[in-house]
This record gives sequence, C-alpha cells and structure tokens, in this order.
Amino acid sequence: MELGSGSEPDLAEVLERLLPRDDRYRHRHGNPGHGADHLLPVFVSPSLVVPVVGGRMALGPWQSLVLVDLNRDNPHRRVRLSFLPG
Repeated sequence: MELGSGSEPDLAEVLERLLPRDDRYRHRHGNPGHGADHLLPVFVSPSLVVPVVGGRMALGPWQSLVLVDLNRDNPHRRVRLSFLPG
C-alpha cells in the first residue's frame, strides 16, 4: 500500500463502511463489532509474500507493508516473518 497523502485514514474509512463496528453480526463475543474482525480477512489478506533482492524488500518506490488489525479485544500481536531461500 502507498502510505501518506491520506491513504491510512482512507483505508480506515473504507473498512469502517464495509465492516461497521456495531452489533449487527451473529458472532458477538468481545467488543461491539468484533464479528467484523472475523470478516476482515475476506478483504485484507492475512498473509503476504514479498520478494527480497540483495537483502532488501523489492517494493515499488511508494510502497510499504501495512499491518491492518482492527480488533480492539487483543491489542498485542505478534508478526511472523518466514524467509525462503531463493
């Protein structure tokens, strides 16, 4: 995702429109809207493959990796990085 120029709040706004944080979901444990957390992977992939060339991620000039986690019930996350030989 390209960061800056309002991209981050735009993403948050779009996800809020697609997956409102209210009690409309059948999956209702946790904070209101937690059911949306279980639907988020349909729209935002839970994994990503990024090529590494010369020890650096091969991203475009304006690209960055973005972790999207709207789950307020679990504010602590771990990110797993796996490297495959080329």
